[in-house]
Amino acid sequence: MVAVSVVSIGCATVETHPSGRETVDNPPNSSVTLSDQEIPQSDPPATGSSVRLVSSESPPATPAENRSDEKEAGSKFLRPPAVPAPPAAIEINQQLAPRGEPLTLEHLEALACQNNPTLLQAQGQIEGELGKAIQAGLWPNPVVSYVQEQIGVGGTPGEFMGGAIQQRIVTGHKLALSRAKYRVRAQAAEWHALEQQYRVLNDVRVHYFRTRGRHELVQIHRELLKSAEDTVLTARERYNVGQATRAQVHLANVALQRARLDLLRSENDYREAFETLTALVGVELPLSPLATPLEGDMTPIDWQDAASRLIADSPQLQAARSKLESDRITIRRETVQPVPDLIVEGSTGYNHEAGETVASARLAIEVPIFDWNQGTIRQAEADYARQQGEIRRMELLLKQDLARVYRGYVTAMQHATNYAEVILPEARSAYELQLRSYKENRIAWSEVLQTQADMFMLRAEYLRNLIAWRESEVLISGFLLHGGLMAPTAPPPPGHIDSIPKPR
Repeated sequence: MVAVSVVSIGCATVETHPSGRETVDNPPNSSVTLSDQEIPQSDPPATGSSVRLVSSESPPATPAENRSDEKEAGSKFLRPPAVPAPPAAIEINQQLAPRGEPLTLEHLEALACQNNPTLLQAQGQIEGELGKAIQAGLWPNPVVSYVQEQIGVGGTPGEFMGGAIQQRIVTGHKLALSRAKYRVRAQAAEWHALEQQYRVLNDVRVHYFRTRGRHELVQIHRELLKSAEDTVLTARERYNVGQATRAQVHLANVALQRARLDLLRSENDYREAFETLTALVGVELPLSPLATPLEGDMTPIDWQDAASRLIADSPQLQAARSKLESDRITIRRETVQPVPDLIVEGSTGYNHEAGETVASARLAIEVPIFDWNQGTIRQAEADYARQQGEIRRMELLLKQDLARVYRGYVTAMQHATNYAEVILPEARSAYELQLRSYKENRIAWSEVLQTQADMFMLRAEYLRNLIAWRESEVLISGFLLHGGLMAPTAPPPPGHIDSIPKPR
């Protein structure tokens, strides 16, 4: 005799979680035993029940045994197909129940600001540009030398013995312009640091809501798995009373396995999202519940306001505009480069031939006849023109990206609003009516299970739209910046002008 132990749950009641998520309460369990000789006429399992099918039958039939069963079909009762167990290879998921204190979005943002390494890199770039500004404005060091001329003349140590000092006097306000240029570049580096901060915080927010949504999807897939288990049990019972075919039982088994795989994929997605979130924060955290809700204020963001704010205040564009100002100062700086500096030298010492202390002075300038910096001036003017085009290119690119993100934002908001206010209440009402009709023996239990599964699938689609809405909202509010572990945008690479030992 082959026996199948089945745990059957009574009718479940559906209630609403404070967060809006539907849950199913399970009443006490009752045990039903099915065998080839005894076919009980029990009620189908209840909705949302947790059913474990434990088969004590022999291993699945071989093709030869299946052919034998096919020959016996119609002549005597055949037991329903066994419920196949999942392969051991896929049972590798550990318990994913969150543990530890709930994490709020604000707490993770604070951790990211303290521990994300890219923010430290961005700060280092500011210090580097400030260092260039200091160095570029420093006066040249004086040159001190010892002078001894015509050594041995007349048996003396030298006709002249003494010291000299030489100083370059920079003209044309070159040092002031050089320092101003790198101060503006330091401002550009500050805008890049703000840009990186937006990238980090936007990514933390996006992955926070993504993790929260995927955790709720795990709960829904667990309910769908329970529904699939109920469907298998119902199909086996209907087969026992001649209301279902063996093929339908096999298909119910297939649906059960697919529900198991969907749950495993959902659990894997949840773990991946949480680990990505902790990587952005820069701190190892245990799998913890997330306290900030996924739902929020769905007041639409105006397109024109979003576009105007992006063009006016985007850190990327502000850094590009600072670079343009730096290029403008560079033109001025290179224009005054041909103005000759004064090289002043003075010396004093003892003249052994004359027998007295003497002094000398010298003034030198470099006459810009052949090289008056014409090539570098032309390069600086080209850099300025190119940067003007770069700013316009960035404005158009940002507007293009905003249009794409805004489309996704509006679409997700429209879908989430409709699901919350119309579709989910309608699906819930349909499920309650189906459940009432079943209790009045007017429909089959399989129809109730299908309505319940559809309701959970609609809830999952609602959550996916909420996640998409949150992600788009964060990007629009955060100037479309993302990539919290990408290296921060670097200052302009050194070129001909900046590659000399003393930057100018």
